[in-house]
Amino acid sequence: MLASLRAYLDSIRVRDPAPRSRMEILLYPGVWALGFHRIAHALYCSRLFFLARWVNHVSRFFTAIDIHPGAQIGKFFFIDHGFTVIGETAVIGDNVTIYQCVTLGGTNPADGVAGKRHPTLEDNVIIGSGAQVLGPITVATGARVGANAVVTRDVPEGAVMVGIPARPTVVEGKGEKPFLAYGTPCSEMFDPQTQRVELLRCEIETLRKRLDALLADHETPERDRA
Repeated sequence: MLASLRAYLDSIRVRDPAPRSRMEILLYPGVWALGFHRIAHALYCSRLFFLARWVNHVSRFFTAIDIHPGAQIGKFFFIDHGFTVIGETAVIGDNVTIYQCVTLGGTNPADGVAGKRHPTLEDNVIIGSGAQVLGPITVATGARVGANAVVTRDVPEGAVMVGIPARPTVVEGKGEKPFLAYGTPCSEMFDPQTQRVELLRCEIETLRKRLDALLADHETPERDRA
């Protein structure tokens, strides 16, 4: 039990440079929200729905994070800061990171029958702050969703999605992908102290690559004619 807790806290330290110790991480609202959810989910699976909801409401009151008791969550799940909503039929894999103000929202079935309404996040997914992932879609292994993106379609493995509606962006592949804080592709040397500058630099670089691609497409027919 203690070994599992230490492994979980260490997994958070890898993704967050702010805490100075494991004890500090124990104060994180995301850690408490996940702990409450483990209890609520066990009650939910035992069909003790009222008690599960009661634990859910207590958790939301203390952490400002709303995880439906029915959501299925894997190992080493990390919610940074909080203010997150996760729906009933959401499925979350291992080593998933979600930043603040994210919604894993559902769609309303046309026939009114409850079913798979919320997203599935596979292993090693990162969801940036303010992102909205909606409907019974799959965000495949290793994918990243940038800040404030709105995702309504399946995301392929390893893709980086930005914008409204979310679309893949170009990220240079150089061996193993670095951890992208806030799910946003920036420079390889990401410093949390200069986050805003890095995000602006990222947007400029993304626009530059799109412009180069458009110019290349425009010039190709002229070369063919020559």
